[in-house]
Amino acid sequence: MDRDNIQFIGQSSAFLDAVERASRAAPLNRPVLVVGERGTGKELIAERLHRLSSRWDGPLVTINCAALPETLIEAELFGHEAGAFTGATRAREGRFEEADGGTLFLDELGTLSMGAQERLLRAVEYGEVTRIGSSRPMRVDVRIVAATNEHLPHMVEKGRFRADLLDRLCFEVITLPPLRVREGDVEVLSEYYGRKMAAELEWEGWPGFGEIATRALENHLWPGNVRELRNVVERAVYRWADPSQPVDYIQFDPFDSPWRGGIAASAPAQTQADNQNAAETRFSTDLSQAVDVTDFREATERFEKAVLEQALAKSRYNQRQTAKALNLSYDQLRHTLKKHDLLG
Repeated sequence: MDRDNIQFIGQSSAFLDAVERASRAAPLNRPVLVVGERGTGKELIAERLHRLSSRWDGPLVTINCAALPETLIEAELFGHEAGAFTGATRAREGRFEEADGGTLFLDELGTLSMGAQERLLRAVEYGEVTRIGSSRPMRVDVRIVAATNEHLPHMVEKGRFRADLLDRLCFEVITLPPLRVREGDVEVLSEYYGRKMAAELEWEGWPGFGEIATRALENHLWPGNVRELRNVVERAVYRWADPSQPVDYIQFDPFDSPWRGGIAASAPAQTQADNQNAAETRFSTDLSQAVDVTDFREATERFEKAVLEQALAKSRYNQRQTAKALNLSYDQLRHTLKKHDLLG
């Protein structure tokens, strides 16, 4: 196993501090909790904790606790004997046994049932697991790394998570920062994934992103964090028709379509309100970026030009479609484009 094949991309101090904390905790044979929003890289941190530990040549076993129904999660973790329940035709070792001598990564820890938490507590405290249908405990040597996007102390207060289990798992807690606070990392990540996608498409070179796309990427709030950014960037690159020109159109919502009005109309009122609020937030951010001078006339001209550039890119530089999108006549659009020296 290659201990150096874990790539972290970013330069912000918030992100690098989290990576450094993981590196320092890795050699210790103690459990670690990794906390962060979806798409922040919790799996990568878990892999780093394993590969920089003395267990690096042992197994790294991953289980997504949210992916299995409550009736199966205990059997998946601890294994079962033949005949232990309906459908158990033969004995099967659990993930703890598979991870013996290595690391067990429990993703989405906060979704574990109280019953599974009780059995997990014994495994963590005594290093013993008992298969379902068996009365004979087995010794296992497993380091636990767990991840969640839940606030576990709050879950303890509500009686949804065992306080004694949390005490044993939180020797170290590494909280990953969301992308929106990682200053400068959006640009670094966008360039990285853009170059990779261009190479995959066998472009002769990487033209980079245009001014409109760059501004859009930096202003977006990234609720899906790095995972969302990768999808957005790769989609933008592969849809771009001219590899010789900078990529200058970004679509954040892959479901966005002028023909989905009927679908949107049937959506719950709260969802529509949330979407509207998100759109207004992005617009306010764009406006604050465009209007950054004290001269009102100059600021207005700059913002008008930015709106035109964005609309042109979204319409793939089809002027008639752009005019329709902006509720302008074709002649009005041409006059405005000429004013801003955008006629090509």
